[in-house]
Amino acid sequence: MMPKPQSRTDAHALPLPLPGIAGLAPYRQGKATLSDVAEPLKLSSNESMLGPSPRAIAAYQACSKCLHLYPDGSQQALRAAIGEVHGLDADRIVCGNGSDELIQLLIRAYVGPGDDVVISQYSFAMAFVHAIAQGANAVSVAEPQLRPDVDALLAALTPATKMVVIASPNNPVGQYLPRDELLRLHAGLPGDVILHLDSAYADYVEAPDYEAGATLVGPNENVVMTRTFSKLYGLAGLRIGWMYAPTAIIDMVQRIRTPFNANAAALAAAEAAVRDTEYAEMVREENRTEFARISTALTGFGIEVVPSAANFYLIRFPMTGRDPVGAAQHLESQGIIPRPVNTGPEAWLRISIGRPQQNDRVIAALQDYIR
Repeated sequence: MMPKPQSRTDAHALPLPLPGIAGLAPYRQGKATLSDVAEPLKLSSNESMLGPSPRAIAAYQACSKCLHLYPDGSQQALRAAIGEVHGLDADRIVCGNGSDELIQLLIRAYVGPGDDVVISQYSFAMAFVHAIAQGANAVSVAEPQLRPDVDALLAALTPATKMVVIASPNNPVGQYLPRDELLRLHAGLPGDVILHLDSAYADYVEAPDYEAGATLVGPNENVVMTRTFSKLYGLAGLRIGWMYAPTAIIDMVQRIRTPFNANAAALAAAEAAVRDTEYAEMVREENRTEFARISTALTGFGIEVVPSAANFYLIRFPMTGRDPVGAAQHLESQGIIPRPVNTGPEAWLRISIGRPQQNDRVIAALQDYIR
């Protein structure tokens, strides 16, 4: 006979979450609506305003014929396409429901209660959340120069450190860590500490001294790079990302990955998108051209623009009587949604790079605000 469950004496007791989780703030996505504007220009979430490749759209639509079937749990076609386009070993690639899920799986596989996860300040907020959910200590390291600080990251290491997380380019700033500094960071880590490179905006960077992480993953056993199809490829709505990692780490992640974590439409659209290199280059070129034009215009008005290697830009207002909060309110009055952010003690305004006519609207609205 099965033993009877013990009776509970406190009828008013409530389920308790794991320590630390109740203190977390839910993730706040970029504002998307305005009460008095039917179709506002949403520039608050770093989305690609050009949208996906026509080939990706066609591949997505073709999936309507097989919605009753499970997707390929091995993700073979997409992994092969990523490997061919980027020159990587497809066996060391795993795809997921956005790079967010892959970051979660990596932390779940290697981080436990009492461990330290050292996270550079302007890394993806969910890295903090996943670390705390595992019972780990999320150690935030400031970026006083608005990019990862190698000396500060190395100084934050303790015997309990299991992982170091940086975003390059970072968000909301758009700065990257130069290759030499990245190599110095990795050289200073013990072999049992994983260096996670969140390279969500890597597809936009063309600087010769940039390293997204693939060449570091190759010869090392403790480097992981995550990428996304949400930005340059315009597939944010499908939630699809990928990880490139050493074989041993891929093996551990695969052991806890759910069998069909990436849906069929996302896999098909991402495969078509990554193979459409001509479209990707067009998006990259327009982004570069438009940022240069926006930066020149806004600087001419006296607005400070942080150099950006991503698809957004960060601005502040050094003149008296003008500030990011007022600028955001003025832009919203013109039907444009930016995103106010804090970088340390200061408030800034982050704005996604749109199409030329959309950017013209932003420039004109900000010029009007300055006047």
